[in-house]
Amino acid sequence: MSWMTGSYVHDLQSFLGLNDLRQTLIAANIANMDTPGYKTLGFNFHQALAEAEAGPAGAQLDPRVAPVAGLLARPDGNNVSMDQQGLLMARTQLEYHLGIALLTKEFHGIQAAINGGGAF
Repeated sequence: MSWMTGSYVHDLQSFLGLNDLRQTLIAANIANMDTPGYKTLGFNFHQALAEAEAGPAGAQLDPRVAPVAGLLARPDGNNVSMDQQGLLMARTQLEYHLGIALLTKEFHGIQAAINGGGAF
């Protein structure tokens, strides 16, 4: 197993990919906030991450995207909550930046090892 396909880098890649998908769904939900009958879409992030970590490196991420249950619908049938989507967007952005920072630290460590050691 090479360092590029190592478990840690694979896990970070999966984490970032799932964050990207969640961000895309949030954008779609917000874009459809005024569409009558539209149902908020989402997926179980933690379950999808566990499945991705258990799978082989480079495997296609395929979480089950479905309407989110338990949300209150307006009279037009739409159940998108801007407050909920805004909070989820903020959390997703923070988690994405964390993943990028961890990946950058990993690559800096590898670079330091290649260059003969030194501080990370």
